[in-house]
Amino acid sequence: MIIKGVVIRKTLGMCPQHNVLFDILTVEEHIWFYGRLKGLAEEQVKAEMEQLLHPQRPQHHPCCPAGGMQRKLSVAIAFVGGSRVVVLDEPTAGVDPYSRRSIWELLLKYRKGRTIVLSTHYMDEAELLGDRIAIIAQGRLRCCGSPLFLKARVHRLCPRGPSPPCPPQMCPSSRR
Repeated sequence: MIIKGVVIRKTLGMCPQHNVLFDILTVEEHIWFYGRLKGLAEEQVKAEMEQLLHPQRPQHHPCCPAGGMQRKLSVAIAFVGGSRVVVLDEPTAGVDPYSRRSIWELLLKYRKGRTIVLSTHYMDEAELLGDRIAIIAQGRLRCCGSPLFLKARVHRLCPRGPSPPCPPQMCPSSRR
């Protein structure tokens, strides 16, 4: 099966670790810009803005001065255009606890019908947001499973607390 780049761009949403925002644009203009960049028609962009901004309506303010609001906007932009696959690189790194929870709410609200690949250093975040968790250490996949499965395995195999590497029984690489 051959997939064209245009198809991939329309179905992929990306939020890099650092915000890609413009100081001169409002929140509404950011969503407009990224929606049009993704190939949405004007009516579709208006519908996206209504859906994403309806609860808060901050669209006419210049790009939010608070880091947490900028980060939330960056995460929201990843969902513009109904992205089916969304890649989020540490979406809550460096934000305050209130903004972190606000971003979690956004992710929980828009995750239905999507595949979200999220990298994080926070285990509570992985547990709350992830259906499946993969732990990567030193560039290698060490453990993989549901949050409940991983907790049960780690507590059974490491009763006095977690050890630096995952036990071999949990590592997919040890089954080869």
